[in-house]
Amino acid sequence: MRIPRQAARVAVLDPAGGVFMFRYDNEEVGVHWALPGGGMDPGETPLQAAERELREETGWADIELGATVLCLWEHDFTRAGVPVRQHEHIFLAYGPRRELVGELGEAHTADGILRGRWWSPDDLSNAGEPLWPPQLPELLAAVRRDGPPVTPVDLGFVPNGPIGTSP
Repeated sequence: MRIPRQAARVAVLDPAGGVFMFRYDNEEVGVHWALPGGGMDPGETPLQAAERELREETGWADIELGATVLCLWEHDFTRAGVPVRQHEHIFLAYGPRRELVGELGEAHTADGILRGRWWSPDDLSNAGEPLWPPQLPELLAAVRRDGPPVTPVDLGFVPNGPIGTSP
């Protein structure tokens, strides 16, 4: 049985359309790339959680998040030995391309974060490791082409699969 968990993440886009992501290693699904973010604290809204998580994981306190939600999705993984089904709100934000700020190593180690990097649109299209959500390259291409979505794209439940596959 999987425990339900609510989470929020942020797709921070730089002026050239690149996006910042973290490389994680998870006991159930292995190595994958995901956007900054994580679980919601009691009483937090998804937007509040996204703002807090972005600040905690990157040190960037000046990125303004609006109410634009890129997508919603659910997926399974094991967190701290507990199988969860995580429902995520992924917010869209814009900021400069830069390095992380502050002493983040201990927090990253505790969260299974191996490292972070900026991904260009071409990098995303040719990823050799899983991206969470797998549809991220297409979602961000639509933002670059059409602008932010008026309503979030609901991806529903996305099962874990082999590298390079989208359900």
